[in-house]
Amino acid sequence: METRRTPLYDFHLANGARMVPFAGWEMPVQYADGIKAEHLATRESAGLFDVSHMAQLRIGGADADAALERLTPTDVATIAEGRVRYSMFLDENGGVLDDLMIARLDGELQLVVNAGRADHDIAHLRANLHDANLHGANLHGASLHGASLHGDVTMQVRDDRALLALQGPESPQVLRRLGVDLDDFFFMQVGHFSIGGIDCVVTRSGYTGEDGFEISMPADLAVELAERLCADESVSLAGLGARDTLRLEAGLPLWGHELDETINPVTAGLRFALSRRRREAGDFPGAAAIMKDWNDGPARQLVGLLPQGGRPVRDGAELALNGTIIGTVTSGGFAPSLDAPAALGFVDAALATPGTEINALVRGREVPVTVAALPLVPHRYIRG
Repeated sequence: METRRTPLYDFHLANGARMVPFAGWEMPVQYADGIKAEHLATRESAGLFDVSHMAQLRIGGADADAALERLTPTDVATIAEGRVRYSMFLDENGGVLDDLMIARLDGELQLVVNAGRADHDIAHLRANLHDANLHGANLHGASLHGASLHGDVTMQVRDDRALLALQGPESPQVLRRLGVDLDDFFFMQVGHFSIGGIDCVVTRSGYTGEDGFEISMPADLAVELAERLCADESVSLAGLGARDTLRLEAGLPLWGHELDETINPVTAGLRFALSRRRREAGDFPGAAAIMKDWNDGPARQLVGLLPQGGRPVRDGAELALNGTIIGTVTSGGFAPSLDAPAALGFVDAALATPGTEINALVRGREVPVTVAALPLVPHRYIRG
């Protein structure tokens, strides 16, 4: 399959990016300074990430809330104007088909879904919203734009938009220096802002554990906005490599690693994403299996892992205690903020207590690992 390019592809090359294929896109994995430098710059100042490979969707109409509630455990109707909610598409067994963000802006629902699951998610919405007019349509084609779904529901795939993530403790000051008023704008809010004269939709959110913003703008203005942001000496460009190490330290799940069809939200430590009304009604996909784990406790739990010694423990390594397999590493690497290896993984619930000593099996040898609480690096979101 031919890889796609974001509107910032030439910008990345001009700034010395090393490009790699990722989820069907050509994306920057790092720039000249390297992953560690980009990671630390984001923790200490501000990092700018191109996340235009993620799909931006808009769902409107009087039946939009009810339609989306059929696919998620979220009380969509209670998402207020200007607010954002983390959610998941679930299957009938309670497995996670993907995680996503749902915002309400201008009376409509704005969704952002993962690049690697975008085609799946669009098809999932199309099939479950019973849109007869979309069968056979190009998932990213113009035929989706403004198309009417079953009932009073419309869906648009916003291929006309790009998405940048400005993350780190200095990111609010960067935006303020470009004329953005952030008073009364806090974590998990969304709104319209002009940034350096460019009209944008901004959410105060991100995937690093730091304060930060995800900025949607017209695709043809993405380079101009990126250049304006990078002109601030506090901003460093950052690629997929730093994005992954940052989210690892923050204990944030990645679909295909900490989330998939075999993992439910309770096992993954995402109880907060199950809205109270939906739990009480038990009316979301996979509710019986999920609520059993909610009430009885899951067999396995997601934990942080701190390998001893200097070598990282990678994804897929088995975890053992006294010769018995008790879990699996789902994400592993070097954590620059800790200056040490770190990992995420699932272990038997009885062994999920922080401080528990277990082993990772790496190339036939046992590497001592200590179970740790998540996040490994504290979140620094700015809440109202």
